[in-house]
Amino acid sequence: MDDTAALGRDPPERHGGRTDLPRWVAPLPTALEDVAYRFVWPIVVINLLGTAFGFWYYRFQFQRVPAEMWLFVPDSPGATLLIALALAAWAVGRHSDVLATLAFFGNIKLGLWTPYVLVVFFPAFYANAGPALYAFLFVSHLGMVVQAFVLYRITTFPLRAVGIATAWYTVDLLMDYFVPIRGGVTHTTLPYPDSAAWFTTSVLQVAAAGAVVLTVVPLFLALATHVETIRVRD
Repeated sequence: MDDTAALGRDPPERHGGRTDLPRWVAPLPTALEDVAYRFVWPIVVINLLGTAFGFWYYRFQFQRVPAEMWLFVPDSPGATLLIALALAAWAVGRHSDVLATLAFFGNIKLGLWTPYVLVVFFPAFYANAGPALYAFLFVSHLGMVVQAFVLYRITTFPLRAVGIATAWYTVDLLMDYFVPIRGGVTHTTLPYPDSAAWFTTSVLQVAAAGAVVLTVVPLFLALATHVETIRVRD
């Protein structure tokens, strides 16, 4: 018996052949993708621990937001919870394209947005968090991006799932930066007031610009992966 059997499953088949997909939609080495699935349960646990840490990190922001808006507050822990659920569902034979696609969107978007604001607003973030937490936030969020790129092995990103993910992350974007239903906007707390000047714009606008772009990026990548998967199968 394989010693890793209790830790995961044999990797799923590659859609159309891993080497036939363009590197820009499937950038990880095949061996790394395989390891992710052979050790899927430890990865699920790591993501659940990250989710728990994320909810703890947002604990003060929850206190400042009406309860009916809490769903829109924990963006990064929400993304890690989604990928934990998507991988766990696959591991127990209950795969969900919707979960996998939501996880892909969230881990790409939040995995890149957090390093973006950490760099753009470096002085205050670094001073508030300290070097250890700053480095942890930066590296762990980039890790979210890496793990998102194994998901094409368990989904072709069908259009219905992409539509659901697009709708959710568009609504989340609106609540975070533009038109909250109740109270103020729900974006992750930044180390400056939203209205503070930042060169020729404001802090809120800089953060929102990154979030808008990084909502479009996973949409494009998911649709491109879907198209390329169909192409290599034909």
